[in-house]
Amino acid sequence: MATVFMLLFLTTFLVQASSTPSVEPRTFSFPTFDPSSCSNGSLICMGSATAGNGFLSLTPEPTNNSVSSGSALDQVGRVLFPVPMAAWPASIFTTFTLRISPFPNSSVSGDGMAFIIAQDNSSSPPSSSGSYLGIMDSSTKGGLIKQLAVEFDTFKNEWDPDANHIGIDTISVMNPVVAKSLNSAGIDLKSRRNIKVKIEYHGWTKMLEISMAYSGDNLVSILNQSIDMSNTVPSTVFVGFTAATGRVPESHQVLDWTFSTIPLLYPDSHDSKLEKFIEKRRERAKQKVEIETRSRTAANVPKMFTQKMLAKATCNFSKENLLGTGGFGSVYKGSFKDDPPTIVAVKKISATSKQGEKEYFAEICTIGRLRHKNIVQLLGWCHEGEHLLLVYEYMPNGSLDRYIGKCYLDWETRFKILTGLASALLYLHEDSGNRVVHRDIKPNNVMLDEEFNAHLGDFGLARLLQNDAAMTTMLAGTPGYLAPEVGFIGKSTPESDVYSFGMVVIEVVCGRRSKGIMDENSLVDYVWNAYGSKELINCVDQMLEGEFDGEQVKRTLMVGLACLHPDSTQRPKIRKVVQIFLNPDEPLMDFPETRPGAVYISVSSGSTTTNVESKSAPRWPSLDSSIY
Repeated sequence: MATVFMLLFLTTFLVQASSTPSVEPRTFSFPTFDPSSCSNGSLICMGSATAGNGFLSLTPEPTNNSVSSGSALDQVGRVLFPVPMAAWPASIFTTFTLRISPFPNSSVSGDGMAFIIAQDNSSSPPSSSGSYLGIMDSSTKGGLIKQLAVEFDTFKNEWDPDANHIGIDTISVMNPVVAKSLNSAGIDLKSRRNIKVKIEYHGWTKMLEISMAYSGDNLVSILNQSIDMSNTVPSTVFVGFTAATGRVPESHQVLDWTFSTIPLLYPDSHDSKLEKFIEKRRERAKQKVEIETRSRTAANVPKMFTQKMLAKATCNFSKENLLGTGGFGSVYKGSFKDDPPTIVAVKKISATSKQGEKEYFAEICTIGRLRHKNIVQLLGWCHEGEHLLLVYEYMPNGSLDRYIGKCYLDWETRFKILTGLASALLYLHEDSGNRVVHRDIKPNNVMLDEEFNAHLGDFGLARLLQNDAAMTTMLAGTPGYLAPEVGFIGKSTPESDVYSFGMVVIEVVCGRRSKGIMDENSLVDYVWNAYGSKELINCVDQMLEGEFDGEQVKRTLMVGLACLHPDSTQRPKIRKVVQIFLNPDEPLMDFPETRPGAVYISVSSGSTTTNVESKSAPRWPSLDSSIY
């Protein structure tokens, strides 16, 4: 099986090596929004659009808890990402959370909002309020503007199916390409609830798919439509959101947003063998998810290197270039004599390790398709005979474990590292298209660039969450960072990643490594005891010599303890963690007054979930030993 899998990758990678797309894949992510999002060039905010309190407001919010008679009517807001993106030949993936709310004491509201793929970064047309949703007006109908919009319409006009529908617009909102009511899906756009949206455009099949759900629920495919993007918009576009009100008010908010565009490898080869292979496989319904994942990976794969190239770059893997050694291989510093020279890190997998080979392919399957500023980028790979090599971007400041309790890092840097790590997990768990659980979050796997920005690496144990769980017959991870439920039921989840993250948080803040489960003065005990005696500030690393934001430190430690809750259902979502880190006014999660007294293991069977109390643990256990 591994050989077949390897050949699939080799075929795809070899083809890519001879046909590199002219436009690079691009990804950006906004886990939350603050006022500077519209003022520092991160976004282009036009019309009534503003940012603050963690979200984008596309149209004015209510004032003094009442309907503003004039200022909220006939308003149009547009927000665009300032950098053009490839629209075709490409595949596009975007997720965002929206919240639409009627004004207080208002019996009607409207008109709705839209995700837009625009031909340029211009503002909305001048008369595009109301039913035009800021997309177009009467002067731009008929294809004068090359654009595509996915509308979320909350007002029933005479041409609409109802006041709760989505649609795809190109040349007219009055005659959309397709429109569908959301009533059958059980989603109410005006519910004031957070609604998760995923929009995918598959460049090979020219299919646009829209999936939606209330936040926390599983996404459901709502609409699939054939769209030829090359006949609809220019090859490069600007992406963003629009919203409008008419004679009645309404609040339109975007709470988060991630976007990726992946140029296709064969823009002009519609009869290529690879495309025929993909099309044939996609017809087999039972393997649809697997093939879509593989096709995305193929479009986003790294460069293929030869063993000779990597041996030369690392001075034949010399001791002088050795950066570190792990369980299944060693990492070396390498240099390519480009202009300017390129510095890389080369992981050499042990040729005799079967587990190392499994992790090698797991790295390619996961990190090879991920693009995020806080995730180590896989630049390339090599598989020649027994040589298994992976090439990453080089991190000059090494891994986080080198600093905890050993080297000085100021508080601002520590907080930046934790925020970056949380952002990486948010991307993996919610915003990467297919949810990924890392399964080995620890300081050794957090790499630091020249500015001490965190980059999560080592995805050898990671798994795609196809069915809301990552089952395994091998206990993956590092003792001390493993959530208690993983040892009982062998299932890794986003919640178990959150537990591991919590351990990293308290280690970074306290400047101490955990010492082991048998240690009476374990780190978790130490922090909880300080919390109980209202002396949490005393846990802070003494190296800081009092140079830190006291309130920020307390909030951070409380986040860490909340993430370490023994009951996985009581741990905060990683999105909540990111919001707390980025917004000092964000309320903390519900927090127990005293330390939880037992381990609760959620065991699911079908639709039944049972909480099992561990009687052998009279209080929250200190699973904080580590093996390196």
